[in-house]
Amino acid sequence: FYAKLSEQAERFEEMAKFMRLAVTESPKLSADERNLLSVAYKNVVGSRRSAFRIIGSLEERPEYKPEILKTYRKQAAKEVVEICTEVIGIIDSHLLPAAREDKESLVFFY
Repeated sequence: FYAKLSEQAERFEEMAKFMRLAVTESPKLSADERNLLSVAYKNVVGSRRSAFRIIGSLEERPEYKPEILKTYRKQAAKEVVEICTEVIGIIDSHLLPAAREDKESLVFFY
């Protein structure tokens, strides 16, 4: 319920948190739950990737200090890696083991 509410409110950080909790409580997800997990992490990562690209384009403009932009861009890249590592960990440790009998889930997570 909270994940769907978060999706409607476009609060994807919270949506990812709720889905992470749902997975740890019950790793066998329905098709709707799998999609919620996917949407949550896609949007959380997507906003960081967008920031990374924007910062990269600003580095070419002389009015911005390159050392500050470089630091900021590294932070955005670090966040993308952390989020991706988190969701891969969730898939590997919870979702794939629970999906061994469900071929549709296996295909989704691979």
